[in-house]
Amino acid sequence: MKSFAGIEAVLFDLDGTLIDSAPDLGAAADQMRTVRGLPPLPLELYRPMAGAGARGMIGVAFGLTPEDPGYNDLREEFMANYERCMTARTCAFDGIPELVAALLQRDLAWGVVTNKIERFTLPLTSAMPLFASARAIVAGDTTRHPKPHPAPLFEAARRLDLDPRRCLYVGDDERDIVAGLAAGMATVAATYGYLGQKGDVASWGAHATINSPAELLQLLEQD
Repeated sequence: MKSFAGIEAVLFDLDGTLIDSAPDLGAAADQMRTVRGLPPLPLELYRPMAGAGARGMIGVAFGLTPEDPGYNDLREEFMANYERCMTARTCAFDGIPELVAALLQRDLAWGVVTNKIERFTLPLTSAMPLFASARAIVAGDTTRHPKPHPAPLFEAARRLDLDPRRCLYVGDDERDIVAGLAAGMATVAATYGYLGQKGDVASWGAHATINSPAELLQLLEQD
């Protein structure tokens, strides 16, 4: 296992790693079904695809992909719905507030690097007290390239005034690990989020895997 000695900051993906936004994402998609006279779908169908955002939710609600006619109009409708409800049911995963408090107690900086666009990321994180102590919040359109490109992670390290090699990145999607490795960061795969149909986590190449937020502290305390 990789040593995490020398880590000065921990960066996190947002949806599926820090927060459970599936209820609001699912509600935004289900509202589209309701206005068309279609029956609602259970949250359990939406949850595994929550990490895929609009594409995942529209896929569940209507069985459509970005290549299908009419998809773009549905995407805009979904985004408008989500913008109205994105803080109604979303909350931090169990153990995340305690994890953040423990990082601060250890004088470790922390931040967010997500593919969620600024239109949603900035209001959402501003509305949740959890993020008041975050020293960097980088969204999917903050830089020219979203993950799996390392550009957003480099931007977060720049805002923290740290060498990327002094940062650890935690995410629940393969693209998170790909981006983290490309940026030269230590990487941790979180399995408690929205894994969906994303294959074998062991094949992602992360330096470690955690099944709960508390396990991240255990990794950091080993060195």
